[in-house]
Amino acid sequence: MLYCLANIATKLERLFMASNSKILKEHPEVGKLKGKKVVVTGGAGFIGSHLCEELVNLGADVTSIDDYSAGKERNLEFLKEAKNFRALKKDVTDQKDWEDIFGDADVVFHNAASKKNICLINPHRDLEVNAGGALNLMQQAMKYKVKKFVHASTGSVYGEPKVFPSNEEHPLVPVSYYGVSKLAGEKYVYAFHHLYGLNTTVLRYYHVYGTRQESNEFGGVVSIFLRNIIEGKPLTIFGDGTQQRSFTWVKDIVKANLLAAVTERSNGEAYNCASGIKVSIKELAENLVKMMKAPGVKIEYGDWLVGDVKYFDVDNSKIRDHLGLSFEKDFWGNMQKTIDEFLVYLEREKKLAAKTSKK
Repeated sequence: MLYCLANIATKLERLFMASNSKILKEHPEVGKLKGKKVVVTGGAGFIGSHLCEELVNLGADVTSIDDYSAGKERNLEFLKEAKNFRALKKDVTDQKDWEDIFGDADVVFHNAASKKNICLINPHRDLEVNAGGALNLMQQAMKYKVKKFVHASTGSVYGEPKVFPSNEEHPLVPVSYYGVSKLAGEKYVYAFHHLYGLNTTVLRYYHVYGTRQESNEFGGVVSIFLRNIIEGKPLTIFGDGTQQRSFTWVKDIVKANLLAAVTERSNGEAYNCASGIKVSIKELAENLVKMMKAPGVKIEYGDWLVGDVKYFDVDNSKIRDHLGLSFEKDFWGNMQKTIDEFLVYLEREKKLAAKTSKK
């Protein structure tokens, strides 16, 4: 592996510091969040931790909520010294003791979820978190008069696409337990908007990639492939590899959340949050092997996964028009950044594990 982790770590620390205000420079309107009391559920997770990071940088008063079933404390380690940040352990299905969290809250970013890979193992828990958790948080938001609720959903609510490109008017016919439970969560959000006038926005995420993504069997395909390559293990493609994904960089997901929170036009709307980039899983695997300079890593094929959608062609014009969001188009360039960051992240994991084992 032709990487010097020490040099990469130094470069990335400088990059993180320099990029702190990048979103603010591109979209000055997100500066409205400075001083606002905001809550991020799933804050210790992959996407949630990136959102917490940017909100802290913007000067918001940030509370992260996570039950740590999937989120990691180390994802928030670098924020612990920030005076405008706190992290609490709490399950979104817990119906008690929300006043300290939601009381006087300006914005709630609901990113806590039962992941897609878990739904087949425990569909009841999947429903409890994704639907019941959303209902519970909407009730708390109404009780404590939260001013804005941004709800993270998924493109899986559409099921197998029938119309291309697929926009927000596409029929909602999910073909996985995960898609069903996330759609139920969406419907609760819309019901509270319609019945009680709560200011809500739904963001339907597509194939998000970036650093801090879980790389075990419950993680995303990019992080799983990267870890396997580093460990010299084969990459397993389920199906023939022709299935396409609309990979979306985590920094764009963060921008979408922030813009949804400060844009009045987003009230009551649902948006496809996807880059529009189309990459097959086979192409992803082959290119990652080349980029990681690991020609000895094999690519293997397995059976299709139940409920796996094979083709995506996502229309993101609505979110670009309403929120002024532009998606990163240099997929492979951002993938190289992800690789560099991922290597540093793994190195930090090893050091943390070593410290823990000595105690």
